[in-house]
Amino acid sequence: MIITFDVHTEERLQIAMTALKHSCYFTVLSKNNEYKSREAMASVHESLYFNPMMTNGVVHANIFGIKDWVTPYKIAVLALLYEMSTTKPMALLDRRRLNKLILPLQQGADLTLEQFVKILEECCPRMVNAVKLKLLLMASGELQDMEHFFTILPNAFSDSEAFKTSVVGLFMRQMLLAYNKLSFSQVYKLYKSLQQYCNLGNQLEISALPTEDMELTSNEDPSADRIDKDELDTPSLHQSELRSDETQGPSSQKQAEYFLARQAYLLKNDENKAMSPAKLQDELNNILKFNPDFAEAHYLSYLNSMRVQDIFISTHSLLHYFDRLILSGGEGKSNGDEGYGRSLRYAVLNLATLHCRFGHYQQADLALQEAIRIAQEANDHVCLQHCLSWLYTLEQMKGSDSVVLTEDSVKIAAHFCLPYLASLGIQSLVQQGAKQGMPANKLLDALRGTDIMHWKQSLSELIEISLAQTTSIWRMYGKSTMARQQAQLLLNMNSLEPVNFSVQQNNTEAFAVALCHLSELHAEQGLYAVVTDIMKHLKQQFPPHTQHAKLWMLCDLKIQFEKAMNDGKYHLAEPHVTAISALNSTEGLYRKAQLLKALNQTSEASKILQQLQQQCEKTKNTEMIIRVMLASAELHWDSSGFASGLPLLLQALAMSRQHNLQSLTSETVLHLAFTQLMLGIPEQALALVQDVLESVLAHGSLIDKGRALLLAARCQMTLAGTAAQEHRLTALEQAVHTLEEAAVYFSRLDCKERMRDIHYLQARLHHTLGNVSQRNKYAMLFRLLDQELPSSGMTVVNRL
Repeated sequence: MIITFDVHTEERLQIAMTALKHSCYFTVLSKNNEYKSREAMASVHESLYFNPMMTNGVVHANIFGIKDWVTPYKIAVLALLYEMSTTKPMALLDRRRLNKLILPLQQGADLTLEQFVKILEECCPRMVNAVKLKLLLMASGELQDMEHFFTILPNAFSDSEAFKTSVVGLFMRQMLLAYNKLSFSQVYKLYKSLQQYCNLGNQLEISALPTEDMELTSNEDPSADRIDKDELDTPSLHQSELRSDETQGPSSQKQAEYFLARQAYLLKNDENKAMSPAKLQDELNNILKFNPDFAEAHYLSYLNSMRVQDIFISTHSLLHYFDRLILSGGEGKSNGDEGYGRSLRYAVLNLATLHCRFGHYQQADLALQEAIRIAQEANDHVCLQHCLSWLYTLEQMKGSDSVVLTEDSVKIAAHFCLPYLASLGIQSLVQQGAKQGMPANKLLDALRGTDIMHWKQSLSELIEISLAQTTSIWRMYGKSTMARQQAQLLLNMNSLEPVNFSVQQNNTEAFAVALCHLSELHAEQGLYAVVTDIMKHLKQQFPPHTQHAKLWMLCDLKIQFEKAMNDGKYHLAEPHVTAISALNSTEGLYRKAQLLKALNQTSEASKILQQLQQQCEKTKNTEMIIRVMLASAELHWDSSGFASGLPLLLQALAMSRQHNLQSLTSETVLHLAFTQLMLGIPEQALALVQDVLESVLAHGSLIDKGRALLLAARCQMTLAGTAAQEHRLTALEQAVHTLEEAAVYFSRLDCKERMRDIHYLQARLHHTLGNVSQRNKYAMLFRLLDQELPSSGMTVVNRL
């Protein structure tokens, strides 16, 4: 049977209760067309036990808007407040600790007596016995003892102004009002629940209430407060998840708001400390079960779904958030239709950003166009500016040139005094300028100007992004020392954000980027123990399920691949190629080509390099294009001679100098020098090596330093063979010294293949010099390494 009414509030609620008593299925149609289903009403019917909004069968307010009600845990909090007020001689430090503890106790989820006592002992041990005594007297006595407690409770605060104006006073008045509205049967069941709360408080697990009491059970009964042993060992109220997995009843409005605010803050600043995605979604479903119009819960569900890349639930929650926001009428009350239109505009804009995050560029573009159209009709310049900023972001994601759009966005944002959007636009321009080869001084001047604005506006998030971007720019330009300095500056910066819930501001994407740069810089210097420590920290701060975990995963795989390649352990490098390809297809193809080239599979490597170059030209990835050219030139050395690789090397040199890529410029020059050495021009080759040797030793990796010195030694050896007799000995000794210096760098990396090549050249040099003992020593070292390492077609004669 379905009964549909369109009546006033009081009459509608009376009829609803009548329908409940006769077990009818009903739907109440209100003026704003809100429908409540049978399941929702049945759930609320089970939670009416301590609901002060219902007394003697009469509902006095919307049962979906429950404010607060009395529970045994809140009686314990009231007992604490009463003892604090009546206990005059108290240490100042203890009172300060208790004052700081009151608010989270009031707004947080209900705790078991064990948890409550544990937290109270850490704060003020002297107060524990008084509170436990007050509770046990009420629980072990008669019903009139609990009634007497609520009667004398206001007397302790009658002379206090805080009782009228403070949060504590508001909480106490709410509890008194809720208690006074309870019927006698409800008061009796509250008393029995308090007895069970106190009797079972010392147990780690609380058994469920008898089945006959479940019909009108409290939403915060002890059965909903089961906790694990790990949670009992947590030192702070903020550091433990005090909500139970088996919570069946609804939270009060304050508890729900506190829970949502806390989890949203943790998701933004320290996702590792937030609840797991599955557990958080269960809590949100429990909140929405009893109040489906709670808009903030839908939005937190959207954020939680984004963590696990769930497109369906995230879209569903986002749309429901704006639907509830519009239906609530909160915005439309003061602004008329403007509130509705504003929600609609930003709903479409958020939907566009959602599609951008999932890579649905066509759907994102359509949603953006719709948001722009609605914002233009409403003459909303701020919304239009947000749309423009996402429009150029979308163009960048698609690989198009968005410099003009970004410049327009910065100008308009500055005109409408939107510093956040203007700064993001400038940083985007700097990033695009770095890819296009603008000089570093212009880019850093632009970032310095925005940093001044960040400090004035206290935009710490943008300060972190600016430092991380500066680190990346210096790294791309080949200035490893400056990149290391900027990364350390970011890691040692004190955040301007307020720190709550024991959160430290080092869990943003900027910190992850800086740590990844540091790990790669340390790996280049052979400090793999430090790299292990950094990676361990990254795994703790950014677990695999978090959104920034892909950064350190890719970084770790690249380091492991380079280490395996340097060691000549190609069988260990092959699995890393597959894993890298799963995270970044471009990097995966390049590593696969490197591995195939090392395995002398030149034809397969050449095909992959050609495919990779075509992809990079479409996306304008200049750095990767240059690396592909260098790898292709090395393949030409093996197949068609050294002269055939010169056009590619000259093109790579011109491109690297045009884009101010010093590291790639030095590497290209070394390739050119090796080519000239192989073509019989050792004088010119040595001159090229000496031109870039200083920058390589200052900013290059150990492998680059060793390769440069090894090439210089080979040039010196070749020149010594054609030098006059009086200069020949000096040239050979200089080559020996250069080889020894190169051996130091290769030994730090434990690069056995390179050490084998160096020992071979050292043995030949000492043989020429007549040093028999040294010759035999290096010949023996060469033989040991040659027997240990597998034979490869690449020898010191034909490789850089």
